[in-house]
Amino acid sequence: MPVFPFVPTMSLAVALLATPAAQAQDQGKDQAPARSAPVENVRYDYAQVLAVRPVYETIKTTQMEKVCERPESDKPNPLSRVVNAVRDRLSTATPEQATDCRMQPVTKESRRVVAYDVDYMYRGNKFRTRMENDPGYRLRIRISIMPHPDD
Repeated sequence: MPVFPFVPTMSLAVALLATPAAQAQDQGKDQAPARSAPVENVRYDYAQVLAVRPVYETIKTTQMEKVCERPESDKPNPLSRVVNAVRDRLSTATPEQATDCRMQPVTKESRRVVAYDVDYMYRGNKFRTRMENDPGYRLRIRISIMPHPDD
């Protein structure tokens, strides 16, 4: 019986592991050397804001409202009509003399600011961007300088 029975088994395992590494080295010789990406040069500066214009979103909603008509003979003068309209609008009760009530769709429109179009100048050049917030009188900008890769 041999003193070191695991030596042939171990050398077989080392040979199997070394084969893919050797093949990978052989394949690398045929290919061009890989280029590393250039390091990006980044700094921050401030630009002067020239103009800020809000961008609005218009929202239209339709809801049903109860509309009641009074008989023609009971219609009062214009001033009392306004007072009665306000009273009827504020009260939840049905108007006393209303005869014709129906549900009618009423469309309401509202606007809200969704963004800001910002014109700014940096080193004599004018730029425009859309931002979520109003930047004020100056805008912090990111300046990145990187050489153009060879084609």
